[in-house]
Amino acid sequence: MIRDWLRGFLPAPMTASTAERLRGCAGALLGLLLTGLACTRLAGLGAGLPLLIAPLGASAVLLFAVPASPLAQPWPILGGNTVSALVGITCAQWVPDPLLAAPLAAALAIGAMFALRCLHPPGGAIALTAVLGGPAVTGAGYQFALSPVALNSAMLLLAAIGFHMATRRPYPHPRPAPRANPHHTADRTPTQRLGVSAEDVDAILRQYDQVLDVSRDDLDSLLQQAEMHAYRRRFGEITCAEIMSRDVVAVQFGTPLAEAWRLLRRHDIRALPVIDPARRVIGLVSDVDFMRSPELDSFDGLGARFQRLIRRVTTMHADRPEVVGQIMPRGIRTVAEGTHVAELVPLMADAGVRHVPVIDQERRLAGIIAQSDLIAALYRGSLERDAARSGSKAA
Repeated sequence: MIRDWLRGFLPAPMTASTAERLRGCAGALLGLLLTGLACTRLAGLGAGLPLLIAPLGASAVLLFAVPASPLAQPWPILGGNTVSALVGITCAQWVPDPLLAAPLAAALAIGAMFALRCLHPPGGAIALTAVLGGPAVTGAGYQFALSPVALNSAMLLLAAIGFHMATRRPYPHPRPAPRANPHHTADRTPTQRLGVSAEDVDAILRQYDQVLDVSRDDLDSLLQQAEMHAYRRRFGEITCAEIMSRDVVAVQFGTPLAEAWRLLRRHDIRALPVIDPARRVIGLVSDVDFMRSPELDSFDGLGARFQRLIRRVTTMHADRPEVVGQIMPRGIRTVAEGTHVAELVPLMADAGVRHVPVIDQERRLAGIIAQSDLIAALYRGSLERDAARSGSKAA
């Protein structure tokens, strides 16, 4: 028991790469330097106030070393620091004894940040600085909250946004959009019906009842990725190249609709990749896209009436669809040949994608995967896993 307690004093393993650590150091250096230069030009050195407040160094650690943390997002940076400064100044003015005013300021600042959902650890230090910063700080009164606190925070935040954009790191940390059910029903998406659900994550967080330095969305995403990693370990490396159809029937942008429809019927398939002359994938047209065309909305079947309508389209004026490129959806999901089939599960099960073109290293069409191909791959993986288990037991 004591050994386990003492183990908590040891540093946790560091998972960040050397490049990521150097990136954080460089970001803090540039961010604080630019903040100091900008504040010198905007606010000057008057009134004896510090050019950069010391707690800003802690803000820089969060902004550049752990930018995905909920504590490092724009509102906690601006709101947490400024609100804490206001609380600290108020305590300094209303409580004459610094020994009492300082801890009271820190406690009230934490409460205010919780209430305003802008918890930011350096805010506690700013609240103490407002009380114990000396005559220049206490003499400045509420001006201290505006400059240097709010000004420092805003300039450091702008520097962080620019730095992360330059190093291609998303900031502010994006919040994933809720996954919509493509069928517009009350059922959950297929991958949410098994494994760890969003409700499971929420229940555990309520049970844990502590502030985590990771967002709920990121935690959910990490759990989903861990499940995917475990699947790959259990079922082996089955790649898209192994299960894709290679003899792909494809069309080009200018292929007439009637010809594309005949290809769908002749080969008994549901989708046709759209390629350019270099065989690079530019789209995908399916039987559903034919039905979504304005001329087809009032038709229930795809029989003779549909074929007559296709023939009529070629005689209509130019604003009517005539070629494949006019009805294919904009934007296309593709995967590389080496992609593990597990990565197709959320795409084809949750997003409702029925066909995914597979591309080679030159982004040329190499094959296509249908939902039936994915089902077959998962079934094969299950059989291979069961066979491996049987063999290990027999041994």
